[in-house]
Amino acid sequence: MALSDKQRFTDAYWWSNDGLRLHYRDYAGRADRPAILCLHGLTRNVRDWEDVADRLAGEWRLIVPEMRGRGESGYARDPMTYVPLVYLQDVEALLNQLELPQVVAFGTSLGGILTMLLAATDRDRIAAALLNDVGPELDPVGLGRIRGYVGRQVSHPTWMHAARAVAENNGDVYPGYEVQDWLHMAKRVHRLNSAGRIILDYDMKIAEPFRVPGNEAGPDMWRAYEALAGKPVSIVRGELSDILPAQVGAAMAERIGTAELTTIAGVGHAPTLTEPASMAAIDRLLARVAGA
Repeated sequence: MALSDKQRFTDAYWWSNDGLRLHYRDYAGRADRPAILCLHGLTRNVRDWEDVADRLAGEWRLIVPEMRGRGESGYARDPMTYVPLVYLQDVEALLNQLELPQVVAFGTSLGGILTMLLAATDRDRIAAALLNDVGPELDPVGLGRIRGYVGRQVSHPTWMHAARAVAENNGDVYPGYEVQDWLHMAKRVHRLNSAGRIILDYDMKIAEPFRVPGNEAGPDMWRAYEALAGKPVSIVRGELSDILPAQVGAAMAERIGTAELTTIAGVGHAPTLTEPASMAAIDRLLARVAGA
C-alpha cells in the first residue's frame, strides 16, 4: 500500500480470478464498525466517491474498488467479462483478501446492481445497503440514453473543453450546475493521456456487452433485492431519473419494510450523494448501523 499525497487514503491492488491487477482506495476508519464498500457506476472510477469519503472517513473505514477497465485497474483481455457477475467475482475476491466479513454497501447505478447481487449470493456479508438511483427494474429510456454514449471515445485539448462536453451530455441530469461544477465532474471522469489530450478514463470496450440486450443487470433482480429484507436499506432516487422510475422506487420501499426512500429534487441519474438530502439519508442509514 502507498499512502496518498494528501494522507487521506492508501492506494492498493488486488488480483481478479482471471489475473487482472485491480485498484482500490482504502480510507481509514473505526475498526469497531463494518467498513463501507463504495461501488461506482458504469463509466466511473474511485474519484466518484471522494466527497463522500472525505466526509465519512475517520468515523468509518471506506473501501473504494475500481472495476476492471476503469481508472488504474487493468483492462480485460476479453471484453465480454465486462458484466455484473464478473464484477461481482472481482469484488468478492477483494473482500476475501481484506478479510472483511461484513460491509455496508453503497452502490451507484451499476454499483447498486452489484450490491443486490452480493446480497443474493452472500447475504450475511451485507450489514446495510445504500442503492443510489438503481433498482430491480431499469427504465428502457435511460438505458437507451446510456447506450448512446458509452464506449464513444473523444479527446479534448483543455479541461474547459472537457467540461463543456460533459455539460452538453448531462445538462438534463444536473440542470442547476454551473461551470465550476462541470469542470469538477470532468476531472472525475477524464484523464490526461500520453499525448497530452484529455480522454475518458475507462476502456471503451466496456460498452460491448452492455449493448447486448439483457446484460444490464443479469438474473431476477427482484429476488436479489429481496435478499436485503430485514437489513437497513436506503434508496436514493433522483427526481428527474430516467433509470429508476418513481413507481419502482415506491415498490422497493413497500417490498422491504426496513427500506427508506429518499427523492433528491432537481437531479437525474444519478445523485452525487453530496446533496443535503442525500447526505441526510446516508447519515440516517449509518446511524442505524452504528446503533445496531
